[in-house]
Amino acid sequence: MFALGDLVQMKKPHACGTNRWEILRVGMDIRIKCMGCGHMIMMPRQEFTKKMKKVLTAAADVAAANEPHYVQPRPLDPPNTGL
Repeated sequence: MFALGDLVQMKKPHACGTNRWEILRVGMDIRIKCMGCGHMIMMPRQEFTKKMKKVLTAAADVAAANEPHYVQPRPLDPPNTGL
């Protein structure tokens, strides 16, 4: 279906004219960022699944150099245990 970091196409274009969005947060709510202007939107998962048309590029296949607003995933830092 879709995962964190995927580039997706929505059914309707954004006001800036592009239809490409990056998924930034996945949970009960989905946060997406427009790849044309960088505008971020948060919406419920149910609404997102209705408005999404298809996954254009999986997160592992994104060419970050070609996408100006793409945020590369980074590894998680280990927890600070205070020892």
